Amino acid sequence: MSSVITVENLSKRYIIGHQKQERYATLRDTLANGARNIAGKLRHPFAAPENDPTHEEFWALKDVSFDIKQGDRVGIIGRNGAGKSTLLKILSRITEPTSGKVSIKGRVASLLEVGTGFHPELSGRENIFLNGAILGMSKAEIKSKFDEIVAFAEVEKFLDTPVKRYSSGMYVRLAFAVAAHLEPEILIVDEVLAVGDAQFQKKCLGKMEDASKEGRTVLFVSHNLSAISQLCSTAILLEQGCVRLTGDVRKIIDLHLSNDVIDRSDVNNISGCPNRNGNMEACFESIDIQDQSKLGRTTFSIGENINICFKVSISERIIGQTVKLAVQLRTSDGINLCNMTDVDSHFQLSRTSGSEVVTVKLSDVRWYPGIYYISLWAGSVDSKETYDAIADCGKFEIIGGGQLTSRHLPRSAGLVFLTPEWQRDNHT
Repeated sequence: MSSVITVENLSKRYIIGHQKQERYATLRDTLANGARNIAGKLRHPFAAPENDPTHEEFWALKDVSFDIKQGDRVGIIGRNGAGKSTLLKILSRITEPTSGKVSIKGRVASLLEVGTGFHPELSGRENIFLNGAILGMSKAEIKSKFDEIVAFAEVEKFLDTPVKRYSSGMYVRLAFAVAAHLEPEILIVDEVLAVGDAQFQKKCLGKMEDASKEGRTVLFVSHNLSAISQLCSTAILLEQGCVRLTGDVRKIIDLHLSNDVIDRSDVNNISGCPNRNGNMEACFESIDIQDQSKLGRTTFSIGENINICFKVSISERIIGQTVKLAVQLRTSDGINLCNMTDVDSHFQLSRTSGSEVVTVKLSDVRWYPGIYYISLWAGSVDSKETYDAIADCGKFEIIGGGQLTSRHLPRSAGLVFLTPEWQRDNHT
C-alpha cells in the first residue's frame, strides 16, 4: 500500500527567553541598550543574540523520520514534552519545521485543541459550515453530512446557540463530529478527546476505527494507553524529540511502560493526606505501585504481576501489639473489587516501634482494562480500634490484554478476565 505521510529528518527549534535580573539602569542605559537590540534585529531578524544568557535553544523535534501508509492506525506516545503535539502541528501545517521534509498525500483533518476553527459568536450550525469550509469541504458535502454530524455530537438542542456558551465537552463533541464525518483521507487527533466523557470517547474510538476500515489514515496522540492499544495497530515512541522506536503497538507500549520508572523521590507520600481517619497509633506514610522487577509503574497489562508497597509507622503506645492490615481495591465506577487482609494470607506485622515497609504481591492480575483505586486500613487485631484508614490513596491502570489476547477488551464487559480450559465432549 502506498505511503501517505513521509517524514524525513524533521526538526523544530524554539528560542526560549529567560528573565534577567538587572541592577537599576538609568534612562540613558535603557535607550542605548534598546538601540543596540534594534540594530541587531535588523541585521539578523530571526537569530538569538550570541552568548546571551536570556536566550536558550530548545529542540522540540530532532531528526525525526518515519513513513505511514494508507489505512494505517498509528498511535504516537511518549512522556510530556516528548514532542508529540509539535509533530502533529507540523503535520497539520500549523507550524513550520526548522529543517527537514514532510510529504502528505490527501486531505487532512486535524483536531488538536478544543474549538479549533470555531468562531465563538457564531452558532453551532454556522460553525459546522465554517469548520467544514476550513477543512476544504464544499457546501454540498457539508449539507449531505449535516444530520449525521449533529446526531453524533448530541447538540441538537443547542444547535442555534453561540458556541461561546458551550461547555468544553460540547465544543469537542462538535469539533470531532465535523472532522470525522467530512471524510478526510487523513485524520489527526491529539489528546483533546480526554475532555469528553467515557461514553463519548468510546464513540470517537469507534468512529476512528470505522474510518481506518474505509482506507483512511488515523494518527492518534494520547496518554490513555488503553485507547491507543484498542485503536492502533502500530505506534511511534518519541523521547526528548527523537523517535526511539516504531512498530507493533503492543511491543511499543510494553517498552514505554518498562521505561516509565517512577523516581524513588516521587513515591506517593501520604503522611499528610487529609482523606483519612483513626487515632494514628499506626500511620501510613507512603505508597508505591511496582512491577515484579520492583520498578515503580502506574500502568500494566492483563497478566502482569503488581506489587503494592506501603510504609507504616508504629507508635510506642502499641509496642508488642499485633497491627492488622487491609488493602481494598475498587474500580473507577465505584465497585468494590476486593478487600485483602493480612490475616487471610497468614501474615502478621508485630514489632516494638518504628517503621515497616510491607509489600502485597498480586500475581497474574486478570482484571479488565480500567483504573483501580487503592485504600489502606490499619487497626487492632480484633478490628475494634482503627489506627489509620485512607481512601483512594493510590491507583494504577490496566490498559489491555498484553500477551494474553489481542482482542478488544471494553471495561463494560466485566471485571475479571478468565482463560479457562475449553474442551469438546464427543458423543457417539
